[in-house]
Amino acid sequence: MLLTLAEAEFFRLRWSATILDETQKAIEKILADKDVADATVRASRARASMEAAFEEATVVDFDQFLSACEGLPDENDAHVVASALKTQAAVIVTDNLRDFPEELLRRSNLEARSADAFIADTIALDTGRAVAAVRRMRERFRKPEKNRRYPSFGYGGKRPYGNRGRPKAPHSLALGSKEATYPPWSAATP
Repeated sequence: MLLTLAEAEFFRLRWSATILDETQKAIEKILADKDVADATVRASRARASMEAAFEEATVVDFDQFLSACEGLPDENDAHVVASALKTQAAVIVTDNLRDFPEELLRRSNLEARSADAFIADTIALDTGRAVAAVRRMRERFRKPEKNRRYPSFGYGGKRPYGNRGRPKAPHSLALGSKEATYPPWSAATP
């Protein structure tokens, strides 16, 4: 749902390689727990689709922001906060709220929100546009694209905006995960 809303340009995605590594592992575990035989291949393909569909989402060179992450309950989550700081995020969206304390995030002008709350707020921004995006997502499930380059997002083999890249959306979103659950996200305003 979050990727679909990002595709509909409610916000821009932002993630680090570490976040994508964790996300791929989480997807693989979810599929393996469902006894999907090719869970590793499917998780790798999902990651590749995310990277291809949102080429501008990768955040690099965020190490200078790691010192601002001291005091997190789980220091392994520092990359999520550092990526959010580099992209001037306003919100870290996660179902693991306890690892992103309100007081620590407030010092950096960040807020942690649950995925459900973030999705609800995003849909409330423009319900009609959000419903249309969800309908397009459901159509892809009924008629999956045969295209290998952008199989998950229905681009029909072409970048939706040609070689110009995607237009700037009003918000940004970064993704990370610690466990085999749906990953935390970080949304930012420019």
